[in-house]
Amino acid sequence: MPAAADKDQSVQHFLDMIKKSGKGKLKIYIGMSAGVGKSYRMLQEAHALLRNGIDVIIGFIETHQRAETQALLEGLPLIPRRQLFYKGKALEELDVQAVINLRPEVVVVDELAHTNIEGSKHEKRWQDVLEILDNGINVISAVNIQHIESLNDEVKSITGIEVRERIPDSVLARADEVVNIDLTSDELISRLKEGKIYTADKIGIALQHFFKPEHILQLRELALKEVAAQVERKVESEVSKNTAVKHERFLACISSNDKTARTVIRKTARLANYYNSKWYVLYVQVPAEQPQRIALDKQRRLINNFKLATELQAEVIQVQSTAVAKTIVEQAEEKEVTTICIGKPHFSLLKIILSTNVFNELLKKLSANTIDLVILS
Repeated sequence: MPAAADKDQSVQHFLDMIKKSGKGKLKIYIGMSAGVGKSYRMLQEAHALLRNGIDVIIGFIETHQRAETQALLEGLPLIPRRQLFYKGKALEELDVQAVINLRPEVVVVDELAHTNIEGSKHEKRWQDVLEILDNGINVISAVNIQHIESLNDEVKSITGIEVRERIPDSVLARADEVVNIDLTSDELISRLKEGKIYTADKIGIALQHFFKPEHILQLRELALKEVAAQVERKVESEVSKNTAVKHERFLACISSNDKTARTVIRKTARLANYYNSKWYVLYVQVPAEQPQRIALDKQRRLINNFKLATELQAEVIQVQSTAVAKTIVEQAEEKEVTTICIGKPHFSLLKIILSTNVFNELLKKLSANTIDLVILS
């Protein structure tokens, strides 16, 4: 966890932000895994804000029965949770309307990637947070690095686990401040073995999956890189307001036969996020890929890929054409794209391009227009 001076500075920075603007500000704590101290840190900050005369309330906090975190709830105003019945059980969720009605200056909302119970106003908690922000209320929240949509494939390759609950990268980009809560792998594993993260029956399983030292190191690196990239984007965004900066634009090309299109989409999204730039996903529909001619599973995959691209803030372009390479160049020129992203040669789209006579023309046009071609692994 950060040193006391760093904590005070972080609190003061957020305090300064919320006093400068009437719009809702968002602060997100990121951690490499459960147990690094995100909820604990948010409660510490709530106490600090309260001492500074800020009207702060706890909208939803998940202590996981950790004694040290539970103790910090004392003295903080809490909004009663909304009770819902699901499959015969009484369950609790964040009461979004109660937060909006009370209009505090700051509300703490934990577990940003949480999926709400069926029957809630929104499907996801991050959507609850966006509504609260739209009502001019400042929010402090937290999320683990493995819940970020564009990192899903990378996290799966590290841990062997596909994380189901995810937040769009746009939510992270919406944050006015992103803070990393960092621990060494030894410290984190010690906390786990001491029962400070999970109950005794879950410790063994955790040590075999997310809490393997090599997994923790890689997830830690992802978290550090993500926070650094967020800071860099904020700096570049501020600089570009006052200077003429050439903005990058990315175009991801996919086909209905491409089983790894999701990887191309996510990796292009990462590039676009890094450069804080606009990006597109292009699907060129050749006659053989008319809806009545392709299998239902390919149609579903294509629709899901479009949905993913939209969630990651891409503009989806669909064009019917027999000349794939030519269409790619035309769309790139029309959208003022600086970089075209495509899959490896074993991807069907590149095979289509390589099998046409216009591939050399494509390269010449890209070179003439100073458009880069990136082949993603």
